[in-house]
Amino acid sequence: MSPAPGDYVYFKSQVPLHKIFIENKQWRYYDFGPKTVPPLICIPGIAGTTDVYYKQIMSLSMKGYRVISVDVPHVWSHHEWAHAFEKFLDTLSIYHVHLYGTSLGGFLALVFAQHRPRRVKSLVLSNAFLETHKFAASMPWSSVVNWTPSFLLKRYILSGIRDGPHEPFIADSVDFVVAQVETLTREDLSSRLKLNVNVASVGPLLLSDSFITIMDTNDYCAIPQQLKDQVSERFPGASRAILKTGGDFPFLSRSDEVNLYLQLHLRRVGVEAQPDKVQDSLEDGGDDDTSNYDNPSGHGESGATDDPQQPEPMGPSGASNGNLQPEYTGPSDHSLNANLRRETGSMKVLDSLIHSSFIYRHIVAVQHCKSIKI
Repeated sequence: MSPAPGDYVYFKSQVPLHKIFIENKQWRYYDFGPKTVPPLICIPGIAGTTDVYYKQIMSLSMKGYRVISVDVPHVWSHHEWAHAFEKFLDTLSIYHVHLYGTSLGGFLALVFAQHRPRRVKSLVLSNAFLETHKFAASMPWSSVVNWTPSFLLKRYILSGIRDGPHEPFIADSVDFVVAQVETLTREDLSSRLKLNVNVASVGPLLLSDSFITIMDTNDYCAIPQQLKDQVSERFPGASRAILKTGGDFPFLSRSDEVNLYLQLHLRRVGVEAQPDKVQDSLEDGGDDDTSNYDNPSGHGESGATDDPQQPEPMGPSGASNGNLQPEYTGPSDHSLNANLRRETGSMKVLDSLIHSSFIYRHIVAVQHCKSIKI
């Protein structure tokens, strides 16, 4: 097995891994950056773990954003996922969230946005999908997945990852994810596969398209292009971020570009970074007391296993709550490529947030993006 990347070793030495039990479910997560900033929560796909977003945590937290990366706990239905994730947020005293989901994580982010619309302020969807019927049809043995040996589950999951040749950065990302799959237990694998094949589809969202960014790669991806196209068709007003290459794991293989697009998304939806609080976060090792920002109910402290009262209980569809998001009245072209050009001139993106070395690196990353001109 390849040795761990040097930046990952450094990340592990600086950012603590948290483990808490909530209603008999273990949550593993990283939480880094100023706690007074509304968090971006990263949700991985089947083969991912909380560690696969370490490049996003290190980069964005240094710019003054709070980033949380979670492992999907052992849940066996989409309703159970929505309930468990809400309890996790309650325990961390977080009410409003911005979600970044990749592959299955994108689907789970959409499910939560449908079931708990008041809590989701924006979405970033990467290689995501809206329904699981195709996956269910391709896995006829899903009814016995709970009793399938771990090595067979790992073999099945890894078979969905394209086997070379790859660009060096993509090959490195595949190696990293394969190493992470080896750390997963049989229960981890079977519960994720269940979520991926339980027949379900995402209904209408109350979230306006203008608060959604779709970030896809133009090269090979395990998610069928037809399913990715359905996401674009469902949210025609969403911003688009197209990566020329990146494979299944662009957050690792094209992290500079992904981090820049995430930062632009957060700025566009009104999340203000607090770079002046970065040093405090570093000194505290990411273990600041959780604050009750934007949380009128003041939920319990991190680590609690109580069942706090839901501030605004929602039904599965949320249809009775009316339109909770402002209507978007901007121009019809929501391309992030165009947005990047506008924001670079008018908002001086990155100039006041990062050092010159970071500026150069991000400019190089942008030049790789398809149809972007600096």
